[in-house]
Amino acid sequence: MTRGPTLPAHLPGRVAVPALPEQSRCTPSPKSLDAFNSAPADAAVRTLLTCLRSPSWAHRISDHRPYPDPESLLAASDEAAYDLTWGDLSEALAAETLPPLPDDAYGAAHMALNAAQAAYEARFGHAFVICLHDLPPDEALDHILGAIRSRLANDPEEERVVAAEELRRAARGRLLDLLRGAGL
Repeated sequence: MTRGPTLPAHLPGRVAVPALPEQSRCTPSPKSLDAFNSAPADAAVRTLLTCLRSPSWAHRISDHRPYPDPESLLAASDEAAYDLTWGDLSEALAAETLPPLPDDAYGAAHMALNAAQAAYEARFGHAFVICLHDLPPDEALDHILGAIRSRLANDPEEERVVAAEELRRAARGRLLDLLRGAGL
């Protein structure tokens, strides 16, 4: 599949995006940050690539260790995500997949999500990405479908800006999850 053009330098207008859930304020443990700071560079990069599949983002964060506190690490993550080149963002978007539906989701939900995803990819040339961090699993399907429908109204350049922001937010949430003990 041919990917669409890369991100514009600025947001040229209004963008349709649904309200997003607030991220939790749960504080990661100091031990997990110490483990991340002291991990070998290649291991830190591999771990970071599970948060955002951008080698330049992962290397930048790894190269600037140690971080004095989780907030500094998250700020560095945000800054590195904002500074990604258009090519880096396209690469990261190409590696994204939709979050899985809950095991008890009915067949029609899978069909609706598959159809919405196909329409989105046909229109924009990349996978739909959305941050569901801290959203209750039973609300995920409605949130995803509402967001896809809303964002299908964006023009391609506007949507790439929204997708980049969702990618940044998803990376931040995944990094928080790792720091909370799921992997660091």
